[in-house]
Amino acid sequence: MKKRSLKHAFATTLFSIASLAMLGTSQLAYADDKLVVYSSRKEHLIKPLFDQFTKETGIPVTLQTGKANALIERLKAEGERTQADIFMTVDAGNLWYATQQGLFQPMNVDRIQAKIPAHLRDPDNLWTGLSVRARTIVYHSERVQPSELSSYEALADNAWHGKLCLRTSKKVYNKSLVAAMIDHDGATKTEQVLTGWVSNLAAKPQAKDSQVLKAIEAGQCDVGIVNTYYYGRMQDKNPQTKIKLFWANQNSYGTHINVSGAGILKHAQHREAAQKLLNWLASDTAQKQFGGANKEYPANPKIPLDPQVASWGSFKADNLNLAIVGKRQAEAVKLMQKANYK
Repeated sequence: MKKRSLKHAFATTLFSIASLAMLGTSQLAYADDKLVVYSSRKEHLIKPLFDQFTKETGIPVTLQTGKANALIERLKAEGERTQADIFMTVDAGNLWYATQQGLFQPMNVDRIQAKIPAHLRDPDNLWTGLSVRARTIVYHSERVQPSELSSYEALADNAWHGKLCLRTSKKVYNKSLVAAMIDHDGATKTEQVLTGWVSNLAAKPQAKDSQVLKAIEAGQCDVGIVNTYYYGRMQDKNPQTKIKLFWANQNSYGTHINVSGAGILKHAQHREAAQKLLNWLASDTAQKQFGGANKEYPANPKIPLDPQVASWGSFKADNLNLAIVGKRQAEAVKLMQKANYK
């Protein structure tokens, strides 16, 4: 009996070794490990991408989602003990803050560099943008003519008194917009603009961009500033909406843009696999899916746009390096507080 048991065990071992060999080296390396991604992006927007990556490479991905600030604090607390390999989030402000907390390590950017423009990446190669979102002006087409609009700054004019709706200054999207304005216009002028915005508000700042759009639709105000993918979602629900997009600052520095992006964590246990995932997310196939999933723009400008996004027309985008937007966020917050922008 013992001899038969030993023979059976030996045969089983040989079979297991042969089976592992058949998996191929790329899959064998990750057979018992999973690449772990902490993400503030919603699961339904990125899980299909990770599933496709796993299908193509054999590298499994575990996704844990949450709010950006909470995930950053979690990573700081976990330190060397973290299981996470990649941190993915929205807005360069969040990516910059994670960088300042020492969470990232430099990436190998050769493939990413060929796909993603420099102003959408960290100058020290600590993170890269993966999709682009524009933050621009929206208006009610029956109450406002496009010829009346021009720039973010012009919304501070008296002509818009009682006609402007904005999202709260607490949202990182507005912090980043104001940070970019500071870099372009200087602190003094930006403070004057913010004071004019506050004076022109038709209602207290809204909690969400979607609420800004609803307020314009309801006649509470005529103009506002939102991320374009919120407009796309509203358009899906109401294709006949009278609200339109206006590309801000086309005669100056261009419409403000931002990114969702990611970096490899300092204490990543699977650095090679993490690099493979980021390279794959910059690929043509992934970029097309990444942009279209949330009505955003691919970070690679050569990728065709989602048809609905393309229907909004082309525009001149601000090419300010987004790391600068992160660096100026504290200054932006101070100016918004001085202007009583809640």
